[in-house]
Amino acid sequence: MDALAGLLDGPRAHRAFLLRSLLDPPWSLRIQDEAPLTLVTVTRGRAWMIPDDGEAVRLDAGDVAIARGPDPYTVADDPATPWHVMIRPGQRCTTLEGEPLEEEMGLGVRTWGNSSDGSTVLLTGTYQMRGEVSGRLLTALPPLLVLPGEGGDHSLTALLDQEIVRDDPGQEAVLDRLLDLLLITVLRRWFSRPEAEAPTWYRAHADPVVGRALRMIHNDPAHPWTVAGLAAGAGVSRASLARRFTELVGEPPMAFLTGWRLALAADLLRETDATVGAVARQVGYGGPFALSAAFKRAFGVSPQRYREAGVPGTGAGAAGAAVSRPGA
Repeated sequence: MDALAGLLDGPRAHRAFLLRSLLDPPWSLRIQDEAPLTLVTVTRGRAWMIPDDGEAVRLDAGDVAIARGPDPYTVADDPATPWHVMIRPGQRCTTLEGEPLEEEMGLGVRTWGNSSDGSTVLLTGTYQMRGEVSGRLLTALPPLLVLPGEGGDHSLTALLDQEIVRDDPGQEAVLDRLLDLLLITVLRRWFSRPEAEAPTWYRAHADPVVGRALRMIHNDPAHPWTVAGLAAGAGVSRASLARRFTELVGEPPMAFLTGWRLALAADLLRETDATVGAVARQVGYGGPFALSAAFKRAFGVSPQRYREAGVPGTGAGAAGAAVSRPGA
C-alpha cells in the first residue's frame, strides 16, 4: 500500500446525505450539522464558503470544496448575506428559529432550494458518521480546502449531477460509491499541489531513503520491523536512517511504526466487526492484551471502549501523533 492509498483507504459512505440545491440570491445557509466531512461542488453560478475562523473563499462553476467538521461554516451567495437557513444535525433544514423547511423548499428527488431554476446549482455530499472516513484522512486535511475546477476531469461530477435526482432501485448504493470516487479523485489532485499541507510522512515519501522505509512499514505493518531491518531494506546504516527519518517525519522510525499500527487499529475497530485479537494480529501485535495496553496508553481508553464510543479518545503518545496531530 503506497502513501496515498494508505491515506485514502477509508471513505466508505453509507447512505450519505446527497442534495442538489437550486438557489437564487440572496441566500445563505448556516451549516451546523457536525458532520465529519462534506464535499460541495458548484455546477452553475457561484457561491462562497465562509468558515467561522478563516477567509471566505469563492467557488465558481467546476470548483470543489471539502469542509472538515464538526465546526460550523456558511455557504452563501455573498459573504455579507445574512443567514436564511440553518442545517442542523441529522441534516434538518430549518429557519433560524427552528421551524422546518423541508417541505417548503423541496423541489423533487434529492433537490431543494428557493427557485426551480436557480442561478446557482450546488451538489453536496456529506459523510454523516465518523466511521465512514478514517481518522488518518480527517487529520490530514485542513478545515476547508478548495480545488479549482480548471484542469480537472469533471466526468464524475457530471455523473453525480445526473444520478442524484434519480430514484431507481439501489440508487443509494450508486450515489455512495460515486461520492467516494469523487472525494478520492479530488483529494488525489489536492495532495499533489504545492500548497497542500500533506502530512510530514506523506511528503517524506519523496526521499529515496526514508520513502523506502515508509513503504516497507505501510506495505506490511504487521512485520516485526526493527530500525536495523528498515535500514537494511533502505540500503543505509541504522544511525543514518534514524537521523534522516526523524528529520523528515518528525519522529523516530519505531515511534512512527507504533503510531501507524495504532491508527490502523483504530480504523479497523471503527469500521469492522473483527475481534480485538484479530485486529491485533493484523497490525503487528502479538495478541489482544499487547494491543490493549498500547492502545490505552495512546488513547486513554481500551479498544473495546473506543469501538463502543465510535470516536477517538483524548490520549497522547505515538498514536496521538499519528492520528490526532494536524499535519502529522
